[in-house]
Amino acid sequence: MYVCICHAVTDKKINQAVNEGVQTMRELRSCLGVGSQCGKCICHAQQVLQEAHQVKISFGLQREVA
Repeated sequence: MYVCICHAVTDKKINQAVNEGVQTMRELRSCLGVGSQCGKCICHAQQVLQEAHQVKISFGLQREVA
């Protein structure tokens, strides 16, 4: 799903950025341009970023258990 229409950024791109090491909105803005145009996407982008971090943490914990 598109998160930032201005820069054609999808939730998949945000997830990929997190997997590549992006941790903050500032880094996400620098990397993908999210929230740097009209700003309407910032709240949703933050939510997607947090969810991506949760998935990454959960996946890391599952790998340690296995």
